[in-house]
Amino acid sequence: MTDLVITRIFDAPREVVYRAFVDPDQLARWFGPVGWSVPRDSVSVDARTGGHYRCTMVSDEDPALRSGVNATFTEVVENELLVGEEPFGEVVMRMRLEFYDEEGGRTRLVLTQGPYPPEVEPQAREGWSTSFTKLDKILARSAAAGA
Repeated sequence: MTDLVITRIFDAPREVVYRAFVDPDQLARWFGPVGWSVPRDSVSVDARTGGHYRCTMVSDEDPALRSGVNATFTEVVENELLVGEEPFGEVVMRMRLEFYDEEGGRTRLVLTQGPYPPEVEPQAREGWSTSFTKLDKILARSAAAGA
C-alpha cells in the first residue's frame, strides 16, 4: 500500500482555494476526474472536526456508473488544513489537504491520500490532476470576475 502525494500551485489566494473545497456550489463545478460530474444536490459539506464531506461522482458517458464519497473530517483549520477519512473496502482511506501561501497571491496545495494499492495510485493521481485542471479554470473565472 502507498500514499498518493500531489503538490499543486493555484493562481489564487489561499482562502479562495480553500473555499473551493468546502463550498458545495463550487465543489460540484470542479470535483471529479474529466468525464465525471458531481450533481449539486449530491454535495454536502460540514467543514468542522467531526463534520462530513459527501458527494456522488457520475460518469458523463454512462450515468448508471456512480462513485460516492462519504468522508468524516478528523481535523479542520479554516484556510489551512482539511483532514478526513472514509472507509474504503478493507482499509480506511485518509486524505490530508494542506493550504500554504505562495508569492504573488498564489496557493500551494499539498494533497496526501491513501493507502492505495500500488496499481491503483496512478489512476487516483490522474483523477486528481484532471480535477485540479477543472479547478484552475474555475479559479481563473473567479479572478476575472473579481478584477
